[in-house]
Amino acid sequence: MDYIKAFAPATVANVACGFDIFGFAVDEPGDVVELRRREQPGIVITDILGDEGRLPRDPARNAVTVVMLRLLDHLKMPDFGCEVLLHKNMPLGSGMGSSAASAVAGVFALNELLGQPLTRKQLLPFAIEGERIACGSAHADNVGPSLMGGFVVIRSYQPLDVFSIPVPAELYCTLVHPDIEVNTKDARFILRNEVSLKNAISQMGNVAGLIAGLMQEDYALISRSMVDVIIEPVRAILIPEFNEVKQAAMEQGALGCSISGAGPSMFTLSKGKETAERVGQAMKETFALAGIDSVTHVSAINQGGPRVLESW
Repeated sequence: MDYIKAFAPATVANVACGFDIFGFAVDEPGDVVELRRREQPGIVITDILGDEGRLPRDPARNAVTVVMLRLLDHLKMPDFGCEVLLHKNMPLGSGMGSSAASAVAGVFALNELLGQPLTRKQLLPFAIEGERIACGSAHADNVGPSLMGGFVVIRSYQPLDVFSIPVPAELYCTLVHPDIEVNTKDARFILRNEVSLKNAISQMGNVAGLIAGLMQEDYALISRSMVDVIIEPVRAILIPEFNEVKQAAMEQGALGCSISGAGPSMFTLSKGKETAERVGQAMKETFALAGIDSVTHVSAINQGGPRVLESW
């Protein structure tokens, strides 16, 4: 194989109560990468489309290529060479796992180009390095679901212990991205280092309830458990009209609504596509009343993760 074009999906991380331990993939948007073998050794970024020139073209500083370099080093392939073209199909700092999608697209495509020497789960430590480059923190709640698909739980980082849980077939996500930007580093900086025992107990109960609700297809339990008493109250101040948009979503039948990743995107979970679309329209209209444009995506939970679009 000399050429491959691959897609990796956007993700929702944290999922309300599951800060840094929950994440799931959506059908769209997502990033696309094209790799083409070349005779000379080394990785070269030929172009990045859709980033308005904001991302580094140095392969050692870009999330899509850093992971590739780590994988080639692991496989002891110093003479391998390829050209990389990245299509950025989601805004930077969107809260939709933009850097994770790039990293996953890159490491997945390279692994496919090389004949799949590693499994997807074995690729995860390499994909995480893309997050370290992009935002300074090597977390897996975006790269995990983007790479593996579905709803992913990160039980531990030392050692890395990641697993997937089933979700109801009728569960739909509404993902709304307002036309503002929240820097992930800033969103982490404002978080408190300590929480009260009362809040910790409440949060643990919601984490357990959400997992049980998803696995048992208990929508009422899912709804009761989508409550974040630790992170959301702090980060909500970074998103204009957050409370109004959340209220509009709940009034239209959403099971729950919270911040996607570090924001500013917001997400909801709903039972059924029709409800999810109605919720999205209400959220979009509420942002518009405040003069904020937004883009809405509705999809079931993406179970496939990255996929090959073309190869030869």
